[in-house]
Amino acid sequence: MKIKNLTLSLLLTSATALALTACNDFLDRDPLGQFTEDDAPNALVGGKMYNVYYLMRSYDITAGIPAFLVHMVRSEDSEKGSDAGDGSNEAAMWDDFQYTASNGPLSAYWGQNYKIIYQCNEILDDIAHSDHKDDLDAQRTRGEALFFRAYCYFNLVRAWGEVPLVTAKVVEASDANVPKTTADKIYEQIDSDLTEAEKCLPRTWSSEYTGRITWGAVRSLHARTYMMRNDWNALYDAATEVIKSGLYNLNTPVDEVFTDQGENCGASIFELQCEATAAMPEQTSIGSQFCQIQGVRGAGEWDLGWGWHMATRQMATAFEPGDPRKDATLLYFRRSIDEPITPENTNKPWGESPVSTAMGAYFNKKAYTSPLKRQEIRSRLGFWVNIRIIRYPDVLLMAAEAANEKGLAGEALGYLEQVRAHARGTLTGVLPRVTTTNQNELRDAIRHERRVELALEPDRFYDLVRWGIAKEVLQAAGKNYQDKNALLPLPQTEIDKSNGVLVQNPDY
Repeated sequence: MKIKNLTLSLLLTSATALALTACNDFLDRDPLGQFTEDDAPNALVGGKMYNVYYLMRSYDITAGIPAFLVHMVRSEDSEKGSDAGDGSNEAAMWDDFQYTASNGPLSAYWGQNYKIIYQCNEILDDIAHSDHKDDLDAQRTRGEALFFRAYCYFNLVRAWGEVPLVTAKVVEASDANVPKTTADKIYEQIDSDLTEAEKCLPRTWSSEYTGRITWGAVRSLHARTYMMRNDWNALYDAATEVIKSGLYNLNTPVDEVFTDQGENCGASIFELQCEATAAMPEQTSIGSQFCQIQGVRGAGEWDLGWGWHMATRQMATAFEPGDPRKDATLLYFRRSIDEPITPENTNKPWGESPVSTAMGAYFNKKAYTSPLKRQEIRSRLGFWVNIRIIRYPDVLLMAAEAANEKGLAGEALGYLEQVRAHARGTLTGVLPRVTTTNQNELRDAIRHERRVELALEPDRFYDLVRWGIAKEVLQAAGKNYQDKNALLPLPQTEIDKSNGVLVQNPDY
């Protein structure tokens, strides 16, 4: 679904209008001059699914401050970023675990996940009651809805543990006002949704539908949910099935993966498609704020965004000597804002943040925009940059971790070496092959590889939690983390709206 995004935006607008006007039961007659399902089966529900992709690109769930705070800033490798005066309360909340249930981004993240869940429930209900529910298009749309519902419930259960489980269409607000469900039951629903989605979705789409959910995306997400539960057997099966499918590869060099040239490359299992044009340079209807919010908070040519979500010095020191991924991950060009830009230092990685008051040491180069593209679009904010959600190296490392925990050291080493060899590229003398078959040593090597390969991407905090080392690592990094901070407090606004139905998480 790059689906020529401008066309997609127009289609979404018209489909939404159709969804609101097409069903008219006045005297049980089809409305004259209006579009109905009989004219194009599944078109209306398809429009609602396009809306889900739009919602997924939104500020609150993948492309903005709430998402970055929930997923990344709580680890030792990321900080709030920007400067001390910009959102100082968020630094206390997320960098130093001074959780408060009244926090705005906390509520926004919760709300956006449920907004997508409710839209998916409506789509599933529409299909279930359609005369065309067995059509190929309907079944594929059903698979997409199941995937996104599972994706959002996975977001919620990791962040809060017990949350309300709503799987029916919400007509009245009271339909969604239900008590919390146990984490085990939430995972049962996730397993059910993903297992069914795997049956509905193709392994590939034709090129005009690049970006739509595939079997590989579903199976990879399922692997990730098993990983969070340390279910090594199920994780191993899911991850190795994706690997053996032959659908993905590591042919794109590491310094191109997060560039315009690397979009939808062989290592991309699922990425949200974004677009911008000179006529529409900063439209969230076809693009996202992913790069704007993480862009360099500088001046002049280096005023590229808000500067949120920056890397720490601990992140920089985690890379092995000569690892090319360091320069592909960290943006650290000029030593001060006063240093003039010259051909010798423009875009060259050396020094640290160009803003001396920045809250982090390095900007995120995985959200850096091409200077040539900025000129072409006539915007510096990167609304056109796709958001990578699931990448093949992650699946290889999931397989490596599961294999090692199952006692399959040789197999684990093979998956690990694929990732390291890709990072090494044509260089010699860097990132030597890991050879140990000692389970503890290999476990540490795989954990290290996840840290540097997936640096400044979501999940580091959740890795620390599931490994049982969050308190040790985060306190050593100077953060005020306690065991209770593995789960967030429920948003106070949701508790208030529930009139006593929702109960706050323990210790808050």
